[in-house]
Amino acid sequence: MLPKKEVKKRKEFQLVKGMKDILPEEQRYWDFARSLVDRLARQYGFKKIETPILEFSDLFVRAVGQTTDIVEKEMYAFTDQGDDHLALRPEGTAGVVRAYLEHGLQTLPQPVKLFYFGPMFRRDNPQAGRFRQHWQFGFEVIGETDAIIDAQIILIAYKFYQAINLPVSLQINSIGCLSCRPVFENELKDYLKKRKSKLSIISQERLFKNPLRILDSKEKEDQPIIAEAPQQIDFLCEECKNHFIQVLEYLDELEVPYALNSSIVRGLDYYSRTTFEIWTQKEEGRQSALGGGGRYDGLVSLLGGLETPAIGFACGVERFINQIKETDFKVPEEARPEIFLAQLGAAARKKSVLLFEELTKAGLKVVENFSKSGLKPQLEIADKLKVKFTLILGQKEIIDGTIMIRDMENGIQEVVDFGKTIPEIKKRLEKSVVNDQPEKV
Repeated sequence: MLPKKEVKKRKEFQLVKGMKDILPEEQRYWDFARSLVDRLARQYGFKKIETPILEFSDLFVRAVGQTTDIVEKEMYAFTDQGDDHLALRPEGTAGVVRAYLEHGLQTLPQPVKLFYFGPMFRRDNPQAGRFRQHWQFGFEVIGETDAIIDAQIILIAYKFYQAINLPVSLQINSIGCLSCRPVFENELKDYLKKRKSKLSIISQERLFKNPLRILDSKEKEDQPIIAEAPQQIDFLCEECKNHFIQVLEYLDELEVPYALNSSIVRGLDYYSRTTFEIWTQKEEGRQSALGGGGRYDGLVSLLGGLETPAIGFACGVERFINQIKETDFKVPEEARPEIFLAQLGAAARKKSVLLFEELTKAGLKVVENFSKSGLKPQLEIADKLKVKFTLILGQKEIIDGTIMIRDMENGIQEVVDFGKTIPEIKKRLEKSVVNDQPEKV
């Protein structure tokens, strides 16, 4: 007896862990996010910049910091076939500063205001609203140290969430500069060393590499220690203190509410002075942080430029969209087609292809399904799409030089001259808009 032939199981391809498909029904949320970012950028004079998702890995090692979680654990880094050490960008600021220097943007009138919208990559644990490929938008101001710029950047971030009526809280801090921060770090390290055995394992590892990050810990056993820890604000030099006071005064003037929070240190080494995060009010904590940013006055020089002050922020798009879905805010629906073009027969199909182009050139929202041949299935599609009118072109209409217009609401059909298709359908659409208006009381 011959052995049974083994049936080879077909391989089923699936998403890579931590990635996400953005399906057609989701696109209206993404379009809304993009349009809101674009609108705020125009209002405040920002120009769009797009940098590659692939950079030399040294850029992020130097900018973000060798001992940060991003570089040590989360960055997608590899060596390519040409022995170049590359990385998928884990954040947006380093690439923007690299482009600022490489393309001579420092020769333009300062400050330079730039914004971006694109995907970032971090290999951390996927969770609600957080993916290994995640989208961010960011605003960067390079070339100005005045505190009013800090306040304006914070205001833009705040207004983004105000636009969807989302209650948020601004958490703000100052982590000082290269002059005053080391004094605080030494004081903090001494304080934490005495309590090392009570710290979480993660914080014990951070103690000698990046003690500031312990203040940002969400580990339960760290909280009592963090609550009693020294605060950077008490160690600010006179210049940093005055700068921070001015930032807060501008925020008061702009009526942007805020909470002083000494745990807002951010996770990247390039930050200095002002740091802030936008939190949802329902659950203040790491999982509710929607975005954040701060000053990075030393980053331009760190990457090879002159000493240049700068500030920026970035927000997660997926988290923003999740917040929209959890609120009553209505995102505009995608514009529905107004007309369906139905055709019957080979000759009508040929003529319909040209008519479809003419209708779209005339600015009409028209849809078709040229693969269908029968009238019934085409009318069913038109009905599902909720179009107002269906244009029907068959063999008889071609011979007579006419076309049939069917009102999809009441089923009334009228034959008109084919050459007058566009003005006739426009007239009916205008009339239907008037009829749809509510009566004034």
